[in-house]
Amino acid sequence: MELIDTHAHVYLPEFDDDREAIIAAAAELGVKKILLPAIDNRTHEAMLQAENDYPGCIAMMGLHPCSVTNDFQKELEVIEDWLTKRSFIAVGEIGLDFYWDKTFTEQQYAAFRHQIELALRYNLPICIHSRNAIDECIDVVKEYPDLRGVFHCFSGDLHQAEEILSTNFYLGIGGVVTFKNSGLDKVIEKIGLDRCILETDAPYLAPVPYRGKRNQPAYTSLVAEKLATLCGLTIEKVAELTTENAVKLFALPG
Repeated sequence: MELIDTHAHVYLPEFDDDREAIIAAAAELGVKKILLPAIDNRTHEAMLQAENDYPGCIAMMGLHPCSVTNDFQKELEVIEDWLTKRSFIAVGEIGLDFYWDKTFTEQQYAAFRHQIELALRYNLPICIHSRNAIDECIDVVKEYPDLRGVFHCFSGDLHQAEEILSTNFYLGIGGVVTFKNSGLDKVIEKIGLDRCILETDAPYLAPVPYRGKRNQPAYTSLVAEKLATLCGLTIEKVAELTTENAVKLFALPG
C-alpha cells in the first residue's frame, strides 16, 4: 500500500531532534513520498536540505500568505530565481489568509496572483492556503481557466467543495476530517474521493487521537482510515485512489 503525504513541513525546527526517525516511521506505514510546501526565504534552505537528505521528500516553491508584508516583492524575486535554477513540483504554498491579520490583504492578493502567473508560465500546479478565505481564493482561481492545483487543508462546506471541483482543482484532506464537529465528514460522504489527495500539514493539525499534539507524515494513514470508513472503501482502495490523484496532479515519479 502506497500513501502520499502531499503537504508536510518536516523541515521545520519541530523535527530537528528526530527528523530521520519520523520519515522512517512514515515509510513503514507506506508513506514513501512527502511533499514539502515552501513558506518563505527563511526556511528555503532547510526545506531543500531535507529534500536532499531524504529521497522521498520533494519540494515546492512559493511564498506563504502569512509571510506577505510590504516588501513581499523581494520574496517573489527569490522565488522567481529558484524557478529559473531548478524544477519544482508545484508553486506553493500560496494563497490568502484572513484568520490572523488583514493588514496586508492587498499585498496578499498581489502576491497570490503573481505566483499564479509564475505557475502558468512554468506549467506547474499550485498549492493553495485559504484559511478564512476559501471563497476569496475560489474567486481568484476562476480568473485563470487553465490553472490547476489543490486547496490544501480543505475544511469548507459542500457548496465550496462543489465550486472547487468545478475547476481543475483537487481537495487536500488532512486531520480535520477526523475532528468531531468539523462537518468535513459529511462533505466527503457526498463528494467521494475522485478529486481528493491526502495530507497532514505536519507539524500542525494532527488527527484524532493525536489532536493538539505534533502531527507527522505517518498519520497520513489515520486520514486514509477515516476516509475509508466514510466512503465504505478499504484503506487499500483509498490509498490507490488518492495516490493516483497525487501522482497525476504533481507529475510525481513512480
